[in-house]
Amino acid sequence: MLTRGLVLALCAVLSFAAPARAEGEPVSTSAPQVTGQATVGEPLKAGRGGWDPAEVEVTFQWLRDGRAIAGATSRTYRVDPADLRHRLSVAATATDAQGASATAASDETAVVGRGTLRVKRAPAVVGTSRFGRTVRADPGRWSSAPRRTTYQWFRGLRPIDGATGRRYTFVPDDVGRHVRVRVSVKAPGYHPATATSPRADRVGHRVDLRRTVTYHVETRGRITTSLRDFRRLAQQTYDDPRGWRGKGVRFVRVERRGSFTLVLAEASTVPGFSSGCSSTYSCRVGRYVIINQTRWNRATPPWNAAGGSLRDYRHMVLNHETGHWLGKDHAGCPGRGRPAPVMMQQSKGLDGCRFNPWPTVRELG
Repeated sequence: MLTRGLVLALCAVLSFAAPARAEGEPVSTSAPQVTGQATVGEPLKAGRGGWDPAEVEVTFQWLRDGRAIAGATSRTYRVDPADLRHRLSVAATATDAQGASATAASDETAVVGRGTLRVKRAPAVVGTSRFGRTVRADPGRWSSAPRRTTYQWFRGLRPIDGATGRRYTFVPDDVGRHVRVRVSVKAPGYHPATATSPRADRVGHRVDLRRTVTYHVETRGRITTSLRDFRRLAQQTYDDPRGWRGKGVRFVRVERRGSFTLVLAEASTVPGFSSGCSSTYSCRVGRYVIINQTRWNRATPPWNAAGGSLRDYRHMVLNHETGHWLGKDHAGCPGRGRPAPVMMQQSKGLDGCRFNPWPTVRELG
């Protein structure tokens, strides 16, 4: 029979000899959760999940269709274009103080959808907004670098036919209007997107206004042409940015006592202004800018033989004769194939130049 002392001694020996119980691996008590939108370009965030014991270090590995994504080991993950039409999840690995570890995976997300490209900096028109100048489009900055960028220029609210390059040169119709550019971008994994530059200043003439002159319209002889049309077309020529307005001169029609007189004259009356004028062509004498009605209606044989339009001839003859009133002398052809100066006598021939109804840059000075 064991005495009480012997039992206590035996218990003490057995207690010393038995090994201590090792800690087990961490146990997942709740799976990690993924929050965020499964859309290309959007961030996802992984929750730690629940663990027993709670004092564990948790690391992450993002998965695409259950397979590890190389380098995706942060708690957050930005959905990549390569993830499109796949499902994502995250594996959380908990490690305790003794180095034991366990892993738990989240549920998969919905199938990843296309993202939305967002404008970080709006497109812009870079350059000077004046007739004849060339500007370029700054495509702006986007939330993801576009793979393809296209352009469409607008005059007011209407797209400009054929204006689809990154650069654009202002034409006469742009003067006085707002011109903007719409940028369209595409990037893998994203929906196409567009953005338009802010409304810029109105497009100006080639130079600022330097001088305003007035003119009034008279007739001589029997006029069969519509005087109303003549007045309208003449003013169009004077207002055109390609004409003498490009020298800074504005023409304003008044009822009488203008700075000069624009005359629509029957051919037979033209020599009556000066012995230097003929019934064949138009002329300028002193304050009178005289347009020969026959030439206004039919142009000249050389012009017609070269296929020139009647409207361009009317521009040319007005600019030529008004140029004389502005103090311009006759000019010659600067070289074969080049545009003729408007002060060249194009009604009679070209000497190798090309017909041109507008003052050249050199003539505008």
